[in-house]
Amino acid sequence: MAEGVDAFEQLVGLLNYPMFVVTARADDTMAGCLVGFASQTSINPPRFLVGLSKKNHTFRVATDASHLAVHVFAREQFDVVELFGSKTGDEINKFDRCSWHLGPAGTPILDDAAAWFVGKIVDRFSLGDHVGHLLEPVDGRPPHELEHWVSFGDVQELQPGHEA
Repeated sequence: MAEGVDAFEQLVGLLNYPMFVVTARADDTMAGCLVGFASQTSINPPRFLVGLSKKNHTFRVATDASHLAVHVFAREQFDVVELFGSKTGDEINKFDRCSWHLGPAGTPILDDAAAWFVGKIVDRFSLGDHVGHLLEPVDGRPPHELEHWVSFGDVQELQPGHEA
């Protein structure tokens, strides 16, 4: 491995990124997965970037979706995070195993999330093995109080449903 790439890998391996569960719906198909590649990208206008792996079931559904829902979970709801991070929608219906409802733009909202927002997909572009989905927030629910959010350190032992 190139020296610069090795330094990069070591640096990002130390970071404790927040983790999100992202859900999508296209026609009658719903999907959701655990996402670590996500970040606010603009204040004005407000924008958020979600990177979905090209191998992921959620990516395939998001290709035809107009909106994505981005959820934050408290550590106390780790079972939902584990479900969306270690199972694949290619094999099971994750929504049969958790509480949810249809939210803005018909996007599935996970009831146990500490906070969530729905964003309209305003652009898609390649990020290597992931595709970036640039979101314009349209609605959401903020957290009620400061909580301990699920971060990379909490999920690094999960076996993913798909390779990245």
